[in-house]
Amino acid sequence: MATEFSVRHFVQFSETDMAGIVHFSNFFRWMEEVEHAFFRSVGLSVSMHHEGLHIGWPRVSVACDFFGPVRFEDQVELKLRVTKVGEKSFNYEVDYLLGDKQVALGKTTSVCCVLEGGKMRSIAIPEGIRTKLVGEGNS
Repeated sequence: MATEFSVRHFVQFSETDMAGIVHFSNFFRWMEEVEHAFFRSVGLSVSMHHEGLHIGWPRVSVACDFFGPVRFEDQVELKLRVTKVGEKSFNYEVDYLLGDKQVALGKTTSVCCVLEGGKMRSIAIPEGIRTKLVGEGNS
């Protein structure tokens, strides 16, 4: 599995804490930011209609390890890498990079769900979506 995608994020003052470094909660927001951008880049959305179904991707596991500080006005590269596409879920990692230095590593597992009547139910990832998550030549 080698599907990769990246975006750059400029750290805002409002994302920092009293010590002048980025508050840890923002790393999770940025993980979602790059995930949404990745979905859009392959013609998908994290909340979409596909073959008559309203599909969403709730997270069932999220983690982030921190290796160094990030500060106001830093330019962070968020590099998403799809690591697994299973029957009903997919996993990805996000490398948070300042230049060549990795400052954090995030990991997420999301499950493909149908939204019906205000409730969610997991389903097998539809083949058309799976193909886009895996990427051309990576199946």
